[in-house]
Amino acid sequence: MATDALYSRKAAAVVALAVAGISLTSIPAMAHPGPAGTGSRRPASPGADVQVAAAPQVPELPSGLSARSWMVADADTGAVLAAKAPHRRLPPASTLKTLFAVTVLPKFPAGSVRRVSAEDLEGVGDGSSLVGVEQGERYRVADLWRGVFLRSGNDAVHVLASMNGGWDATAQEMQKTARTLGARDTTVKSPDGYDTPGQLSSAYDLTVFGRAGLANPDFARYCATARARFPTSDGLTPIENTNRMLAGSHGLTPYPGIIGVKNGYTTHAGNTLVAAARRDGRTLLVTVMNPRSGEYNAVYKEAGSLLDWGFDSVGKARPIETLRTVHTGSEGRTAIGPEDRAVRRPPPTAAITAKADHGPSGNSATAVWGGGVGALVLALAGTLAWCRHGRRRGGPPDGEA
Repeated sequence: MATDALYSRKAAAVVALAVAGISLTSIPAMAHPGPAGTGSRRPASPGADVQVAAAPQVPELPSGLSARSWMVADADTGAVLAAKAPHRRLPPASTLKTLFAVTVLPKFPAGSVRRVSAEDLEGVGDGSSLVGVEQGERYRVADLWRGVFLRSGNDAVHVLASMNGGWDATAQEMQKTARTLGARDTTVKSPDGYDTPGQLSSAYDLTVFGRAGLANPDFARYCATARARFPTSDGLTPIENTNRMLAGSHGLTPYPGIIGVKNGYTTHAGNTLVAAARRDGRTLLVTVMNPRSGEYNAVYKEAGSLLDWGFDSVGKARPIETLRTVHTGSEGRTAIGPEDRAVRRPPPTAAITAKADHGPSGNSATAVWGGGVGALVLALAGTLAWCRHGRRRGGPPDGEA
């Protein structure tokens, strides 16, 4: 009887703790600043759908960000420092060419030559950006890739896709590559990024493609080229990169430490950009999709301000998630680290997530109380089982507190 009374008192204590647990899980977590210079602080009004690490000395995000989606990530470590709606599926425009290059670039030596046929240029969309590929002319693969990266030439993309087995086959292979990289928001319909119904990507996925591309030295070299010469029937014609942050054109100066990667524009997608820069041994990637401010050069200005914020935050901001590792194989092919199969890790508790205000959320309350009630049920069940087990064995199992 004394033993039963002892178990009854222990069971009551466990139940009391479980009930207390429900009360605690029902209270929203509050930020408690520590001593000066050591506590986390909340950036002022980060905005709807914005995630940013709350950590000591992290600067506030830039003001005036109007893009529908954006992301700041460390290209070396894969740490995501901040993002807005990173998985919002939007038309990518020519930034999709990053995935095209990741997929096709490793396949053909730079010095190999292609004589362009009429079939190679079939289907180039009206209003496409072109580098000036001509039927019947011979082009080195390196020239075609400069046409892709500098002039965003859809004609060059069509020729390379023909070399790769055709337009549809290349789109399917790009889709497979995206999935292999863990990019689940992307649907490929047109390998050049041309506006096509159903073709979508996200800031998260485009950042993944940019990071995978930079792991390939050829990709990194092409995307960092500001100016080159392209062969035409009239000789070598100068071409300039349409990425204004890199070329320093249209009223912009080159961004300090700029590497590339790829810009894009269509009437449906608006302006899109994947930009990488390197300072003090650290490479950051910023993806910006469809700024809404209407300001001239908005996509470049917002990318530049996010890069500035990122470099100021390196070593201070804790990552809200981590991209999987990519590296370059012996033949220049991009590969995935086998140890990094899990992607899109949930943000740590220190991260701030600001969602659009949709009014009171019954779902949140349900989730909180559901979790608390579940904990109580598990505690009760465990206590009863423990009591029965203890009666049989004369005490709790070895190793249990």
